[in-house]
Amino acid sequence: MDLYQSIRSLKDYPEEGITFRDINPLLKDPKAFQEALDQMVAKVKDIDFDHIVGVEARGFILGAAMAHELKCGFVPVRKPGKLVAEVIQKSYSLEYGQDSLEIQKDALDPGDKVLIVDDLIATGGTSKASKDLVEALGAQVVAFCYLIELKDLDGRKRVEPTPVYSVLQY
Repeated sequence: MDLYQSIRSLKDYPEEGITFRDINPLLKDPKAFQEALDQMVAKVKDIDFDHIVGVEARGFILGAAMAHELKCGFVPVRKPGKLVAEVIQKSYSLEYGQDSLEIQKDALDPGDKVLIVDDLIATGGTSKASKDLVEALGAQVVAFCYLIELKDLDGRKRVEPTPVYSVLQY
């Protein structure tokens, strides 16, 4: 199955010069969604980790499904004000602005091994902020896994030397 056919490209969204890669058509198609999950799981199934950290919001969809398949825990990283317990926060730069993420202070234990999952890596700002949050709790990020990687933006450089896996590259 050609998963590229299930990704919608929206030019000049959210601002001029940006091409947004919309995964909603893929999520809507049960065969494409299953194939995407199967390919993501295949890339990381031999890595030793305790939890998947999914980044809001599409990282929740992919990460939780992968955690279920891989029989490991799932931890959300959210935008500010969404988590109910005590949190730590990290601000970062996006391709087109600034944002912040939070994780609950008791979400991970020191020494936990973590796989961070999101739908897409662009400039790597979200990924680096997520990694910083995980490491602030004493846990270790062992790898990142994405459905889509925007290779021209070279986001993986922001998280090296941690391994980065992606299914689709643009």
